[in-house]
Amino acid sequence: MSLSPSEEILWVKQPKVKAARSTDAEINERYARGEGRIVIETNREKLPGFVSLLKQDSYMDLRPFYQRRPRWSVEKQSLLIESFIMNIPVPPVFLYEKEYNSYEVMDGQQRITALREFYAGKFELTGLTQWPEINGRSYQTLPEKIQAGLDRRSITSIVLLKESTTDEDEASSLRETVFERLNTGGVELTRQEIRNALYRGRLNKLIDRLSRRSAFREAWGIPQYVENEIDETPGLLDLVIYAKMEDVEMVLRFFALRHAAHYSNGMQGFLDLYMRKAADFTEQDIEILEREFIDTLDLASDIYGDLLFRPYDAGTGAWAKKPQKAYYDAVMVGMSSFLPRAHLVRAKAAEIVDATKRMFEAHEAGTFTGRGNTKEDILTRIRLFSEMIEEALV
Repeated sequence: MSLSPSEEILWVKQPKVKAARSTDAEINERYARGEGRIVIETNREKLPGFVSLLKQDSYMDLRPFYQRRPRWSVEKQSLLIESFIMNIPVPPVFLYEKEYNSYEVMDGQQRITALREFYAGKFELTGLTQWPEINGRSYQTLPEKIQAGLDRRSITSIVLLKESTTDEDEASSLRETVFERLNTGGVELTRQEIRNALYRGRLNKLIDRLSRRSAFREAWGIPQYVENEIDETPGLLDLVIYAKMEDVEMVLRFFALRHAAHYSNGMQGFLDLYMRKAADFTEQDIEILEREFIDTLDLASDIYGDLLFRPYDAGTGAWAKKPQKAYYDAVMVGMSSFLPRAHLVRAKAAEIVDATKRMFEAHEAGTFTGRGNTKEDILTRIRLFSEMIEEALV
């Protein structure tokens, strides 16, 4: 198993642990220091002015960094525009000030994108019921008074200011808390969707890119990657693993669980922690991690083929029809330690498949496929799989 330079020192600085018990005086002192409280300001901007600000490179990053893979349809975007035309109250957007007068969107990215694209003439209104007369119109072809009425409307922004905290770890945790609570209404976001919003960096781009690998997608039953795949692949968003970004999370699990000796806070908490610690990974780190994942995936795929990540059921004497996450963890993390001997592993492919069956037969049901995600459960799965490979190579 290869660790990148930054991973070698990843656990030198331990995460802060909040005291479970404190006196009233200590609690009051923490509150007086402003800990755990955010500093906000509220802004209102006419729509044309707001859209104009979006054109400034440093003002707001509107690359769809967060939003769930399912994005707003033209009809839903049109209904937002109709709401503004009718002066129906629209919820404020929530921004995080990453630098002075430079923002990240924590809630409202779809609304902002719809406004920007409508004013840019990128779609025509459709599906309107209150104003069906303007279906088919772009911003530029709206009747004069309708256009003027839209331009009178304002959008409200609530900004989480940079002064909320000066500690980067605390800032990251605070943003995570605010983002999660802002998004508890409607369709609840998964943890990976939230990570995708908050930890935008080299690692986040890497795990998304690696989730497109052919062998990985084939194992998890996801159609092969194509450009603009949401539009080009009918039914793709019907796959829960894809729609909720579980595939991307699976890639992250491989990287994080290589550090399972430091596992804490449950699976989701540990993945959050790894992403937070990976914020400063360099290009060199990313290159090492990318090669580690690809080489491990290719090796595992060469050994198991169509059986990749599918457990063996000793009771029925058959391989499971679908892959299983906990077993995936054991295969990927365990297999990565054998990359220096990959040629020997490939030479023993048949023996390893037979040994895998015996491994499942020797341990009670659930050892590799159960819901147990304690540190001991995870380390045990990885250890047993690694020992099985080692014995098969003899």
